[in-house]
Amino acid sequence: MKLDMNIFRIETNHVAPQKGHILISEPFLAGSYFNRSIIILASYSESGAVGFILNKKVDYPVEDLFVDFPDFDSVIHIGGPVGTDSIYFIHTLGEAIPGSIHIKENLYWGGEFEALKLQIKLGLVHPNQVRFFLGYSGWDPGQLEEEIRENSWLVTELSQAEMMSIDENELWVESVRSMGGKYSMWENFPENPTLN
Repeated sequence: MKLDMNIFRIETNHVAPQKGHILISEPFLAGSYFNRSIIILASYSESGAVGFILNKKVDYPVEDLFVDFPDFDSVIHIGGPVGTDSIYFIHTLGEAIPGSIHIKENLYWGGEFEALKLQIKLGLVHPNQVRFFLGYSGWDPGQLEEEIRENSWLVTELSQAEMMSIDENELWVESVRSMGGKYSMWENFPENPTLN
């Protein structure tokens, strides 16, 4: 019996990419950065796109990167392969962090790092209100659209609460499961089928 390989084809009527949407990688997308990744698009325009991988945690506390950073029960994520010598963050603190860029709902990107540190030092920030990233994911004009046409990414939406609260170890599985239909079957395929 012949298998229907359309299970891996992303339907053309999926959600269009825009700021605040997420990208779900198809099950076998190559590369350590993007394999089974969930990316929040922090910026999207005709000039290109910027996003951060939400589910690639590094077991390294953020306070270990900065001499004067206050104790804070948070971890760092790999945001992507670009600018890995810099730290980036998304948060739900809004205008409490001057210079923040609104993404969607109560979700913001960046802002004054010193203001964030002060808010943390004063005990005004809960760990589930901020996510830190080493590097980011970037696409030149037209590049992301081409990757979507090649069935590399499923574009959809998650609420700000889901993005900030779902365990990153389960985020990809929970996201494909919530899409239903053939996408929910993606979770059953091994990450590297050649090892089976």
